[in-house]
Amino acid sequence: MANTIITLGDRQFILDRDKAEAAFAAKKVINGRETMFFNILPLKYQWAYDLYKKMKANHWEPEDIQMQKDCEHWRDTSGYISEVERWIIKMGIGYFSAAEGIVGDNILHVIREAVTASELKLVLGRHAHEENIHADSLVYMISSLGINPHECEAMFDDIATIKRKTDFVVSNSRALRRDTDLSITANKQALAKNMFLFGQCMEGTQFYGLFGMVLALYRQNKFPGIGQMFSYTLRDESNHIELLRQLFQDLVDENPDVWTAEYREDLRNTMREAVRLEKEFILDCLPVAAVGLTADEFTTYIDYIGDRRLEGVGLEPLNPPITNPLPWLSEMMEIKKETNFFEGRVTEYRRAVDTGSVSDDDL
Repeated sequence: MANTIITLGDRQFILDRDKAEAAFAAKKVINGRETMFFNILPLKYQWAYDLYKKMKANHWEPEDIQMQKDCEHWRDTSGYISEVERWIIKMGIGYFSAAEGIVGDNILHVIREAVTASELKLVLGRHAHEENIHADSLVYMISSLGINPHECEAMFDDIATIKRKTDFVVSNSRALRRDTDLSITANKQALAKNMFLFGQCMEGTQFYGLFGMVLALYRQNKFPGIGQMFSYTLRDESNHIELLRQLFQDLVDENPDVWTAEYREDLRNTMREAVRLEKEFILDCLPVAAVGLTADEFTTYIDYIGDRRLEGVGLEPLNPPITNPLPWLSEMMEIKKETNFFEGRVTEYRRAVDTGSVSDDDL
């Protein structure tokens, strides 16, 4: 292929076209061209850049959301708010206050360290940034309601179902820290499993029990500020799930030695365990019927959403076809842009209308 020659006065610049094409061809999810330069162009993974732009347009800040009504609800003594409903809020804040950090840490120190294409590093950096926003939102909730932060921290040690969920993902993440030889099939499989575990099992399935409960309260006009932040967070999570799904599939496509029958069954068993742990956790979050729903409906929803995640990466579901028992959840994600110019606050996602909304396929 001919080089590009640029002549300006007595200076001539020759751009080696073959070398540039070779650099583009060497872009890969893993084991690609190593460079100290953050060369995003030319884009090989267009989906990653498009998703980065979408995520950036959906930016929000916790302090933009009013918490006055939530504080009134938290202190309510009239019986409008039940103790079970307060427990759901406390479990939501307690679990996610550390879980979001676990995800962000894994994105930065496992997945982003391993990938080699710059546009993949770009979107993963945005993912980690959004986990910081989610963690910040939980600090904002804790401080607004006056919850003792030590209680939230204690949940990770003292509530067995939270500890089991945490150990389930952290054990995989710990084994992949730095200097992993990704030319070895078993290590490539471990990294791909990490993407599947954090994207489809943790963020994609194990977050959804509590999301559903908090949004069920929000649907009843209870804890509206917290509900709004959880709805924004869930919208972000749908992008994270798609990011790690695409990344997982591209890694597998570029490394067909990964996709053995035994490996596929291992992933299905991993989801099976994720669903089991989440169902146990749901029983702790909702020990008695509340928010107009029962624990059975939420556990059925976890079966439903887990199967959707499996099918999204080309794996067989674990159950016969299940009808979504919480169809209202997708309706609640139809967030529209609404700016209160008198208060100068953006109370809905910036440019949410322009970037679209979460479809039923994501929920």
